[in-house]
Amino acid sequence: MQYSVHSPTEFISTHLEQLLPSWSVPVWSVLVVLQLCQFALIERTAETENYKDQLRQQFIDFGNHVVSKLRAMGYLADMFDPCTGWPLNSPPGQLRLDDVAVVRSILGYSVVNCGLCMTLVHPTWGKAVYPSTLMSSAPPHVLKEVVNSILVGNKAHLDGSDFVTGECCLQSPPYLLTSQLPATPSRNTTTPARDGAVLPSRV
Repeated sequence: MQYSVHSPTEFISTHLEQLLPSWSVPVWSVLVVLQLCQFALIERTAETENYKDQLRQQFIDFGNHVVSKLRAMGYLADMFDPCTGWPLNSPPGQLRLDDVAVVRSILGYSVVNCGLCMTLVHPTWGKAVYPSTLMSSAPPHVLKEVVNSILVGNKAHLDGSDFVTGECCLQSPPYLLTSQLPATPSRNTTTPARDGAVLPSRV
């Protein structure tokens, strides 16, 4: 798994009310989580859809720990469902989040059209990557500390993984975590927005 903590893009800040209408405070930090896939899941088959479900659930399990800890500290936090683009713990707004566009905007990774969906191209993993996103009202350094504490706390369950971390800043390279998480692109089938990562309708 690869993760990085960033300040929100201008698009996310501008469209917060349409993404998270119940939030009364701004988004101050964004957690991007990328999971390495065993193969590029471009075609829709029973096998690839099942694999995406596993990766989605792993992100949700991990994200729930992050959200719970941040909320206990008095911050707002929520994950966006990689499958639907809707927030998982907050009322949905008028816009859905597109994880592929988030990563393209924040990390500058390439995106290619694979027919039914736009697929992220990781500089090392290629198309074998599954992106997901979490947002919080906590400052970036607080979100990073929370993520690190959770990962270190679960290190015994991650098959002896090594955690490589660094300073949290806007355009820093993602921090790498090698774990036993199965290593797919998002299921979104709509072309991602240039800077926003949102879809305009509830499909």
